[in-house]
Amino acid sequence: MAELSPMMAQYFEIKQQHKDEILFFRLGDFYEMFFDDAILASKELELTLTGRDCGQAERAPMCGVPFHSYESYVARLIAKGYKVAICEQMEDPALAKGLVKRDVIRVITPGTVIESSMLQDDKNNYICSIYLEGDKAGVCFADVSTGQTYATLLNGAAVSGQIITELCRYNPSEVLLNEAMLSLKDVTAYIKQHMACAVELMENEAYADAQDALNDQFGEGWPVSGGLAKDGPAGFAVSGLLTYLRRTQKHGVERLRTVVSYAEAQYMQLSPVTRANLELTQTMRGREKRGTLLWVLDKTQTAMGKRLLRSWLEQPLVSAPAINDRLDCVQALHGESVQRAEITETLSHVFDMERLMTRTVYGSATPKEIYALAGTCRQLPQLRALTESFDCPQLKALAVQIDPLTDIHDRIVSAIDENAPSTLKDGGVIRAGFSPEVDELRDIVHGGKGFLSQMEAKLKEETGIRTLKVGFNRVFGYYIEVSKSFTDQVPANFVRKQTLANAERYITEDLKNLENKILGANERLLVLERKLFEELLFDLSAQLTRIQSTAAAVAKLDVLTALAQVAADNNYVRPTVDEGSELLIQEGRHPVIEQMLKGSLFVPNDTTLDCAENNLLIITGPNMAGKSTYMRQNALIALMAQIGSFVPAKECRVGVVDAIFTRVGASDDLSAGQSTFMVEMTEVAQILEYATRKSLVILDEIGRGTSTFDGMSIARAVVEHIAVKIGCKTLFATHYHELTELEDLLPGVKNYNIAVKKRGDDITFLRRIVRGPADDSYGIQVAKLAGLPDEVTERAKQVLKTLDAASQSNKRVTQLDFEALEAMNSPAVPSEMMDKLSALDVETLTPIEALNFLYELKKTLDN
Repeated sequence: MAELSPMMAQYFEIKQQHKDEILFFRLGDFYEMFFDDAILASKELELTLTGRDCGQAERAPMCGVPFHSYESYVARLIAKGYKVAICEQMEDPALAKGLVKRDVIRVITPGTVIESSMLQDDKNNYICSIYLEGDKAGVCFADVSTGQTYATLLNGAAVSGQIITELCRYNPSEVLLNEAMLSLKDVTAYIKQHMACAVELMENEAYADAQDALNDQFGEGWPVSGGLAKDGPAGFAVSGLLTYLRRTQKHGVERLRTVVSYAEAQYMQLSPVTRANLELTQTMRGREKRGTLLWVLDKTQTAMGKRLLRSWLEQPLVSAPAINDRLDCVQALHGESVQRAEITETLSHVFDMERLMTRTVYGSATPKEIYALAGTCRQLPQLRALTESFDCPQLKALAVQIDPLTDIHDRIVSAIDENAPSTLKDGGVIRAGFSPEVDELRDIVHGGKGFLSQMEAKLKEETGIRTLKVGFNRVFGYYIEVSKSFTDQVPANFVRKQTLANAERYITEDLKNLENKILGANERLLVLERKLFEELLFDLSAQLTRIQSTAAAVAKLDVLTALAQVAADNNYVRPTVDEGSELLIQEGRHPVIEQMLKGSLFVPNDTTLDCAENNLLIITGPNMAGKSTYMRQNALIALMAQIGSFVPAKECRVGVVDAIFTRVGASDDLSAGQSTFMVEMTEVAQILEYATRKSLVILDEIGRGTSTFDGMSIARAVVEHIAVKIGCKTLFATHYHELTELEDLLPGVKNYNIAVKKRGDDITFLRRIVRGPADDSYGIQVAKLAGLPDEVTERAKQVLKTLDAASQSNKRVTQLDFEALEAMNSPAVPSEMMDKLSALDVETLTPIEALNFLYELKKTLDN
């Protein structure tokens, strides 16, 4: 260290405290990186690697980025999984005595980003903290950019699955784990393999003094309902998050004002597989918004509304009263198109208040953004009045939550110039008339030009030099310029300052005094404007709770209005939602495919599921006929109803569904070493374990990944288990026509098929679901439609005839197989024989002993 220059010694001292982060070290107008950080950043950001003398024999590798555009570079590093420590100059270099003081003001991590340029407007950016203690886990999610914080307690033998479900619900970009979490291998493996997020292992010391930390942050009234005790796992999860934020953010943690406690049972359970299969927020293939349910429903006007709509989609309600409160609002808005249009227009002028207030608390909001907040406040009285005008108690209650914030509007407008720039460095921020001192300094700065013109005119008259002019540049300051042809007329008090090709530049004592007055005023003006702006940010931060509450109400109004608009545009109807067990849909349509096929006819279909006579529908028919579309549309309609949306149908009744489970399509998980069939069976096992009578299950082609009889047997056993043991509403699509026999054997099982019109070898899909089993799979015809060569399809027909003939001769064998399965499901074998069977040692059994045992078994059964 003794060999290093003072500045590099300072760098190493700070870097020592931030070994795991890339250090952005402020030097003038740049953030510089040195040594290993520079080598790494130059590669990742494609920057030119240079060097700098640092007092050693070897030059330090160095690269840098402009401080005014650093956010784009940080965003790229964060996206690649790095953390960035921002080291700022803590004093004005012009006023510093000796080495400028520097310190890290913030560590930017994936879960702590607040910069608007680094965030998606329509998506929350959550950081998650999980604290495991025995068979209980506290889970906390916070969006630092909006201040929203949620916590819950999970417990029981299935805590791993519950944690994964919550992670998928919020999809955090960063996860904090306590050391005990390392014992949950399935959770850590899931995070590593399926979640694009950073992971931080927290030391046990991070959870010390948890109660004091929570009291300091949220007050004594921190939520303890629902088992979220301060000294329980949920409390530790929240305190661990606060510790991490204080360590990385230094200040601004006060942005988290409240914690919303929730119970897992408040929301519909949606497994990761279900979320992907239903394509709620992104498509399975392109990971795009277009082609998703969110794409169809998102007619919101504000960034806050977009995030809230996504949250509603990811967390459908399971309380019928709460759902109907939302539906009442949507119905009221749906019925008044003129008022709805006025609300939509007003909302289009509303700024992202949530994220702006975070930057205000952090002190990083710009003058232009603050003036935009005033523009938003200007819309609030109109929004409140429009919302109050509806004859709907829920909307009137929502209107009360919209604070007009007129005092905040007036405070901003009086202080900030309407043409305020995005930065403070050039001034022009404070409105004329707000501060007499600012106005006075501005008069000096701007009036200086008038003084200069007067001086120029006076000097021309005194010297007789008609080409004389007074000018300014950043290097030499103010000067008097005289062309070479008049230099012999220059007075003695002119002091030469610079020689040009065709002129000489001079300075006088009077001009020097005027320069000091003007430049000094400008410097004082910039300092004063910054001070007044920082005071304004402080005042606005004190109103955080009011503004946050209003922002939440505006976001909710935005979502409700959007849902009403979508319903009006797409001919949706209000569903009847109750605590019953029915899912009755008349002329239901797929909300996404209907929009993708705009201009084409979408064939609607009815659905009757009631956990009684129509408990499990076995759906047969050829591929491409529309089975998957039909099943998905029913799941989406149920989900839409439970977020409070109208639905694409002529009529609809939804008994609240506690969970939707899907097993659709073929996929493998090579990273986990699982085949398509293994993945399928794992997903089915999860469904059979967690589905309840109030769940909706969608199963498409169970058992196709193994041999025919194995697959058929598994499929039948699954149907039997769901129909008899669980009793939930189920749509079961299959090509195993043998399963259609179950309608006559199991209660609540009904056969349906997708209608097909056949003309010779050609088929037409009618897209209509009708009662009864399909008469054929039409696989060869579908293969022909897909483009298989004629010689292949013709050969397939020949092979099919041969197999059909063989199957007729083996029909009795297959029938006996199913009779045997029936016999195994009935208690026909006496218990004493079952005991003897269990005790039988097949490995040591002789042929004669086996025959004797079989004879005894037959004799017992005959009696």
